[in-house]
Formats: sequence, structure tokens, C-alpha cells
Amino acid sequence: MNYLQNKKILLGITGGIAAYKAADLVRKLKEVNADVRVVMTAGAMAFITPLTLQALSGNPVATSLLDTDAEAAMGHIELAKWADVVLIAPASANTLACLANGLAGDLLSTLYLATPAPVAVCPAMNQQMWAAKPTQRNIQTLIKDDVSIFGPGLGAQACGDIGAGRMLEPLEIVAHLQSLLAPKPLLNKKIVITAGPTQESIDPVRYISNHSSGKMGYALAQAAQQLGADVHLISGPCALTAPHAVHTTTVTSADEMLATTLENIDNADVFIGCAAVADYKPQTVAAQKIKKTAQSEMSIALTRNQDILATVANLPNKPFTVGFAAETQDIEHYALDKLQRKNLDMIAANNVAIAGQGFGAEQNALMVYTPNSQHELALNDKTRLATDLIQLIAEQINQHNN
Repeated sequence: MNYLQNKKILLGITGGIAAYKAADLVRKLKEVNADVRVVMTAGAMAFITPLTLQALSGNPVATSLLDTDAEAAMGHIELAKWADVVLIAPASANTLACLANGLAGDLLSTLYLATPAPVAVCPAMNQQMWAAKPTQRNIQTLIKDDVSIFGPGLGAQACGDIGAGRMLEPLEIVAHLQSLLAPKPLLNKKIVITAGPTQESIDPVRYISNHSSGKMGYALAQAAQQLGADVHLISGPCALTAPHAVHTTTVTSADEMLATTLENIDNADVFIGCAAVADYKPQTVAAQKIKKTAQSEMSIALTRNQDILATVANLPNKPFTVGFAAETQDIEHYALDKLQRKNLDMIAANNVAIAGQGFGAEQNALMVYTPNSQHELALNDKTRLATDLIQLIAEQINQHNN
């Protein structure tokens, strides 16, 4: 469902190289029939021109708090009242600091104080600036003030650094906005989600693992939080930034993931087992590094890990339990078998043999099965797909409770 249809989006653009993405963001918002008006800071105009944003949005671009023509009609107050949602993308470290501390030195920060509309920011800055303690304090202040934080993403930056600080891509931002404005069907629901791989030690320097990046599980956690849920994410080792406003616990092995899950599953309404948990672990872990010998072969005795998903699904007061099936063939057969065998309420299956989707990829496609239905979620970016799956889970819970 398109929750941005005819919504009035006030887009604030601040100074930073990511400002170039704002042009595409405006286009993407217009494509979902949102009404977009743009406010630019002086820094933003050093990277992209107001004329470009005016042409794309179809509305005049506001740039100054002291515009006498606009202020004759209290233009900044009118803009603040006009908006259904205020989106700041990119949001620089300086702008985040101004918002968190209630400063109103330009039009955008003044609008932030004057608007009754929900506000979302998309941080974009150098990875060290993002990690700096003052920035993180400002982010926590904004979260307490009910500002939604979209991102930042992880990856290569214009300065050559690699890390957290990239502005999310326009399609991801639109998906987050859809979730922000959507009804909150999971309000007051507790959801526990596992994500990422597990690592099973062979010796102090080697381990058994798999190709899971954790992206789908993290996207599910963020989507569930945005639909009102109280989310606890239990993550195996992965190079992702913990979603904002989501309680996140990091673990390494399957045993640690199981123990943490059972510690937090009481009173949970939903459990989503999205982690790619190792089925087996070495029977014994060497205390010292195993040295290479002249032998051409080496054998490692393995023992099965306890099945986290089946354990939760068979608790006396089990939550609504959702599993994942990453398969390479006979998707429906294996998914339905797992659904029944493990006593699940829902299973989401994907074909990891198809290039460009699944493990490590930015996109995925899912076939979702319940004991009485099936649903196809077509190939999409994982942020959008996660939102669709969480909404489907919410629908199933409501049917289950009724």
C-alpha cells in the first residue's frame, strides 16, 4: 500500500556530498505521488542548485529564514504547518547538533522547532564523525525527542574511508517513510529476531561459518520497530550498524544465540529466526592453533547444534514463530516440510542459487507459507521486502488472535 499518496513532504537538504542524491530522492517521492517542497541550507547550495530541486519538485525552493517576501506571510510557520512529515536528507553532523540542542539559526532548524509533523533524518557524514561521542549523544537526544533516524548506511565514502556514515539510497528512504506513515499494527508487541551467521570455533584462529551478511534480519528489525513493535535483535557476527531504537545483543556461536534467545523469549509475541545458524559445530575445540602437517587431509568431528527455531516453536507458551528457508532447489517442498516438522506458524523461503539475491546481496525475493496460505513477495531491495514481510506477519497475528 502507498502511504505517501498525496502526503506533503517537506524535504530539508543540508551541506554534504550526499546532497547530490536529493535530486533522485525528490523524483522517487514524486513517483509515489507525494507533494514535495524543498528547504535548503547554505551548505546544501554549494553542492546542488535550488533550480534543480525546483524543477524536480514543481514547487519553489526555500533557502532563507530572512526572505522578506515569504516572511510577510510568516512563511516559515506556514511551511511548518503545511508538512505531513519533515524529512532531512542528507542530515549533516552540524544539523543534527543544531536540532538536538534546539538551535534555530537558519530556516531548516527553525522549521524543525515550529512543525507539529513527525520528523525523520538521514545522517550523512564521515565515518569517524558519525562514531564521535558528541554525534552519538545528539542522535540519542533526537531519538528521545521522537525523531526517526534512517540509516546511515555502511560502505565506501567520498573521502576514501569505509564505514558507517553513508546516506541511505533514495529507494531505501522512501521505504522508511512508507513505514513511518503506515498504521502501527505491532504497537505494544514484543518481537525477538535473530540475524546474521554464527561462528563455531575449531581452534583460537579458525571457525566454521556461512555466507550470511545479516542484512535481511537487520532490515526486519528496523521494519518491525517502525511498525510499532518493541524489538530485540540478537545478532551473530556481521559488519552492520545496529538499527536505531532496537535493543541489539551480539553473540558469536549457536550456543550463545540459543541462550540469549531463551533469556529474552518470555512474553514475546513474535519470534523471527532469520539467522543462518550453523547446523554443526566441532566436537572439540583445540586450545591452541592447529598446526599444518605433512598430511594432505585433516578430519574434524562435528556434532549437531541445538535447533533454535524448533526449540522456540515448541515452548509451552510459544510466540508466533517465523522461520526462514534458504534453499537451492525444490523450494516449496523443503519449506512446507520445515514448516510442519518444526511446528512453525510461518516460513519465508528464498532461492539462494539465483544470482543477485539472498546471501550478501542487496535484494531478495521470498515465498511465504503458513499452514493455510502462501504469498509471493517479488524481488525487491531488502528494506522494502522486510517491510512487506513484517506487515504480512502483523496481518497473520491479527487473524490468529481473532
